[in-house]
Amino acid sequence: MVLNTPATDTPLGRGIKHIGIGKYGSKPLPPDLLAECRTALADPMSHPLQRGAFWGALLAKGPTPEERTLEELIGKGAFSHPTFFINKICPGLPDRLLPIATKLVRGGHLQVTEAEQLGDYLFGQSDCEVFRALAASILRVRHETNDEYLGLMRAAERTFSPGFGSMSCADRPLVQLAEPFDGVEHSYLITPLLAQFFQKRGYGAVSLVGRSGGPKFTLNALDLYMNLGCQFLQSNHELDTPLANYGWVLDQKALSPALNRWVERRQIIIKRPFLATLEKVLNPCHAQILVTSVFHITYQMKMAELALLAGFDGVIVLKRGLEGSLAPSTSRASGVLCAVRTPRGHLFFQHFEGDSPAFASFRTQTETEYDQPQALDNARLVRQFMQEGHTTDADFDNRVHFAHALYRRGLDWIEGQLR
Repeated sequence: MVLNTPATDTPLGRGIKHIGIGKYGSKPLPPDLLAECRTALADPMSHPLQRGAFWGALLAKGPTPEERTLEELIGKGAFSHPTFFINKICPGLPDRLLPIATKLVRGGHLQVTEAEQLGDYLFGQSDCEVFRALAASILRVRHETNDEYLGLMRAAERTFSPGFGSMSCADRPLVQLAEPFDGVEHSYLITPLLAQFFQKRGYGAVSLVGRSGGPKFTLNALDLYMNLGCQFLQSNHELDTPLANYGWVLDQKALSPALNRWVERRQIIIKRPFLATLEKVLNPCHAQILVTSVFHITYQMKMAELALLAGFDGVIVLKRGLEGSLAPSTSRASGVLCAVRTPRGHLFFQHFEGDSPAFASFRTQTETEYDQPQALDNARLVRQFMQEGHTTDADFDNRVHFAHALYRRGLDWIEGQLR
């Protein structure tokens, strides 16, 4: 089914935005929106993904007495009887998924094997879109555990195209760069210049990119690399041919058609599901080090732990980059968390804060904002910096130099731990 109106404008879309915030901060539905959602849930023509996402967010949040009246649409006491609830809203769900579905509705956490089985269904071609959205919404609102991420990761890996199997033909250690695929709306990306930095340090750089699942749609790394005229990676066998400047770029569409199919679903579900995190830590090229970012500081350690679960030996996680990107903020409390797993299996973590005296020369009072930044302009700045070491934009130059200094500090520490 296709939505004829923007996903955020439907009654259920507005309801999802209101209650799908997370386990800390979700608010009750106001009476007028509750009434509109009741009508939409009773309408068989409302989008199944939005129905599932709404029900999942509501149950994970915990319905208020007023919101609990919505269970009348399913059957008396439906919220208290998960098996009955699932059979009513997902009548086509295979029997093997019923225990997992009821566990999610009850608020339970999945074991690795259960999450793996759920992932196989989520990435598959079966029909029950209501359940896909329900499961993604529940996981997102109550926050996914590392065991759940590991199971989903294993399922996602089974969807990789044949060219991204168990082998890597790279003649040097690889660094994988991955920031949120929804990109930015008020700033420029510096990702290719970071890739060039790691290449100069003797690594091969692989940038993971993909279409935006939202909520931002203005400019992302895929748009930037397309405007740079890059050649996209189609197989790990291509890693034996070193590329100059910014290394290789891997589009999610080439990596996994199953993951790529979720982009449209994510746009309809509205809230960022587990894939917004998972797609950044997948390691299809068998890289040694992951360089990634989070906006919410509470997720910084989570990203580091997931990177090590995904097989990386080291990880650099930037906090509070501009709009969550790999470009550090020069006015806010930015910084990196580094983590390694040594050859003996020991784990070590280290923070480097962007407001330390060593980085004082890069600090600014405010951030320069750009209205509707264009990929063509971003590509021009990247090319200019690569060729001349500076651009006509002093703010852009300062941010690149700050990023180089910050990531250099993190990489030096990681290399010291892995020796």
